[in-house]
Order: sequence, then structure tokens, then C-alpha cells
Amino acid sequence: MAGQRWVGKVAAAAVVALLLLSTALPGGARREPDVNNNGRSFVFNYTLTKAVVEYAAAVYMTDLTALYTWTCSRCNDLTRGFEMTCIIVDVQNCLQAFVGVDHNLNAIIVSIRGTQENSIQNWIKDLIWKQVKLNYPNMPNAKVHIGFYSSYNNTVLRPAITNAVRKARKLHGHSDVIVTGHSMGGALASFCALDLAMSFGSNNVHLMTFGQPRVGNAAFASYFAQYVPYTVRMTHERDIVPHLPPYFFFLPKLTYKHFPREVWEHEVDGNTTYQVCDGSGEDPNCCRWGAGACFDSALECVCAVLERF
Repeated sequence: MAGQRWVGKVAAAAVVALLLLSTALPGGARREPDVNNNGRSFVFNYTLTKAVVEYAAAVYMTDLTALYTWTCSRCNDLTRGFEMTCIIVDVQNCLQAFVGVDHNLNAIIVSIRGTQENSIQNWIKDLIWKQVKLNYPNMPNAKVHIGFYSSYNNTVLRPAITNAVRKARKLHGHSDVIVTGHSMGGALASFCALDLAMSFGSNNVHLMTFGQPRVGNAAFASYFAQYVPYTVRMTHERDIVPHLPPYFFFLPKLTYKHFPREVWEHEVDGNTTYQVCDGSGEDPNCCRWGAGACFDSALECVCAVLERF
């Protein structure tokens, strides 16, 4: 029990504020941050990211009337004109999501809420690190986090989101779908994107998450990269959530592993930089570098000790 309480405190401390994808200058002016592509063919779209993070933030709003009419405090800037089509609330499981159309992007937006601080149900699902086999064909050996997987596939989220997206695509000319979420919402968004890619095709589904934890093993990460190739995982140098559940490099077939493509936000000489990481999902020069690597190593030691009790 002491071990469980310690892990609970780590997870509680891991919930951080949403990434602020803008850089302020004196006098309120804003400038574009530095983007380091490291010679990679993947191109990071900063403007698109600023719009998508607004959707990842707006889904936390508790005033559903303001959210549905898109008049909430987060419903402005680059998301003006967004047309809400469906708000999904699962009170029993403390889940919330919405589906709508961004006419400027010509895309259907799916945003899924992350962990609620006072939600015991959410914390329980966050802390269950057990892996189960993925219930999809042609994905042998793929295993996923049972809590995150169940939160999407065994609640109202999956059928409600699928039906809302299908209706929206029918009305708006089979638009592409952008799925987003923060923290636990990013984990659920990953399963949502995979499910939608299976239904509507990989070329029509895009995923962008913020501070997302790991959700499956190495086999799952490999399959996910194939079925949802248009994926961006935004990480921050001070966020420990992307280090959970732990990644054990010495247990490649059993451990959790991130799928690509990571874009790491960090400070370089006082300037905000967005670094495009390699295609491994676990680039040692990105989120796992420095303090992140120290945290991973410490967590590995603690988990190894807990396994003995």
C-alpha cells in the first residue's frame, strides 16, 4: 500500500498546466519561437499547433452552454468560427469530449478531456499500468494500458464520437479529422485516432496530443505509426507525464513505449525552441534527455523495488 501511495503522489504531481504555445515579448508582443527540425523531413506547423491546443484546452470548460455556443473563455483567437456539433459527457466515468467543424482548417475536430483533479475514477485508471491485448485484427503482440484503453473503448466515448464524426463528414464533404487531448485526454485521443483511422482511412485522420503518457508496448507503437502516420506528440521539458508509465529499455517487449512523432518544447539560451525528434518515439535527445532521463532511471529503480513486495 505504501508503494501505491507513492506512485499516486507521483502521478498527482505529474498533472501540469496546458502547454502555452506562444512566446511573449515585453509590451505584450509575440514572436514565433525557434523550430529545430534537425534535418528531418517532418515539418512542424507552429500555427496549426496554436489552434489545436486551444481545442485541447476548451474541452476542460464546465459551462457546457458556453462551450456549445463557442463563447467560452478559450473559444477565441485561432478557433473563432468553430461550429460545435456534439458534446459528449459521461458522468459515471468523469469523461468529456466534443466534436465540431473548423471551417478555416476544413477539418473535423475531436477533443477529449484529460484527468480531472478531483476525479477518483480518473486517477484509478491513470494508476492501473496493467497491459492487455489490443482488440484489433492484424496487430499480433500489441498490448495497451488497460485503464486508458477501457476509458475510450468501453464507455460512451467511442460510439458517440464515431457517430458524430460520421455525420459531420457526411455534411461537410468527408473532411479530414484532427483528434487532440491533453495528459490522459491525449492517451484517450490516441485510441480514438486509431479507431477512426480504421473506419475512415489513415490518410484522413491526424492526431496531436499535449503531455501524453505512454499507452502501449513497442509492438503497439510500431502498428500505431503505420495506421496513424500523421501524429504529433507535444512534450515539455518540465512535464513528467510523458515518462509514465515507465519505459524500461532492458525489457523492450514488455515495457511501455511511445510512438512517434515527438516535438519537444524546451528553453535554449532563454528562447523557446520546438525540437522535432527522431522517429523512434523515445529520442534520447528530446523529452528523455536530462531531467527526464534521471526521472526515468529513478522510477525504474522504485518500480523494481515495488515489484518485490
